[in-house]
Amino acid sequence: MAMRFLEAERETLKKLLPGLDDRLAALPREERERPQGPALTLFKEAGGAGLVVPSEHRGLGASAVEAVRIQRAVGARSPSLAVATTMHHFSVAGLIQAYEVTKGLEWMLLEAVADQRLLMASGFAEGRSGQSILASSITARQDGEDIVLNGSKKPCSLSASMDLLTASVMLDTDGGPQLAVAVVPAATAGLSVHPFWGATALAGAESDEVRLEDVRVPPDMVVRTEFGADGSLDRIQTVGFIWFELMMAASYLGMASALAELVLDREKGDVAERARILVELEAAMGGIVGAAAALDSGAAVGQAELLQSLVCRFSVQDTIDRVVPRCLEALGGMSYVSGDDTAYLAACAAALKFHPPSRAWSAAALCTAFTGGPLVLG
Repeated sequence: MAMRFLEAERETLKKLLPGLDDRLAALPREERERPQGPALTLFKEAGGAGLVVPSEHRGLGASAVEAVRIQRAVGARSPSLAVATTMHHFSVAGLIQAYEVTKGLEWMLLEAVADQRLLMASGFAEGRSGQSILASSITARQDGEDIVLNGSKKPCSLSASMDLLTASVMLDTDGGPQLAVAVVPAATAGLSVHPFWGATALAGAESDEVRLEDVRVPPDMVVRTEFGADGSLDRIQTVGFIWFELMMAASYLGMASALAELVLDREKGDVAERARILVELEAAMGGIVGAAAALDSGAAVGQAELLQSLVCRFSVQDTIDRVVPRCLEALGGMSYVSGDDTAYLAACAAALKFHPPSRAWSAAALCTAFTGGPLVLG
């Protein structure tokens, strides 16, 4: 059977979110990539909000392997939508894991996400150079029966279109500050959105600032997390970070793959160079799929799988850095100057390196893990 480049990813997207790819392809790039444009609406209409919600909670029940394939396909079509929806799927995956651990009321939120097609923004710490990915600028304190939140998250993707915000917070307890995850409806009093994102690339991901000023939530909307004695992450955090790294890697690989598809379809460069580009991209995707399969295996997920996801992410990052300039060179100067599409894809694909954890921050943690120590990202 013939197998076209990106066919496995697009067939998975077609199977689970039928019609989405065709509708996105019919839009001009400027429409697909603008803030509050039609792309997120098309995603919701296709049922994308419930993609990774388990079927027993009324979702589509996509596996992790299916999810990363879909993110690559979406990234190749609409980079902004891929980044925005990665944050949504990552938040949903964390909610699923929280339910598995606590057997609390998270199932109600999962069903609401699937039934009402709600979008979840992710207010987890990132974007501050030199700081821990677990450091949160949002504080939480008990006040009567409520938890009161204060702080801000910038950038925060889906800021304009979110229905719910999931945010890492530092909860003030008798035993000292404790990392927790809060779920806040977007319409809650005290939550506001302010301009922040100034770049053209990925503007459609709606990554502006979300502020919380004396936002009150009930305690059952705050999930407390723990650390191991060696500083390692707990199960909820571990699974969440694996989903984040793999989904983000697949999304940005899709952006680079869109450039490679142009090189292939237009038969640019010599055939050996085209083949080298495709081999690098497919090898990187194979690593992502292999790491995602561990999430689908049913076996316990721990530090080994987290380490594998980080290896995949940095490997993909290096692949993009090598492949994208070669694609631009193969496509030639006329392609670059005659329109913004190739330059836009290149600018978007480069942004994987700005997501947490940074290479500088994680280098010591990776080396420690590979010499038998704990993988400590905090």
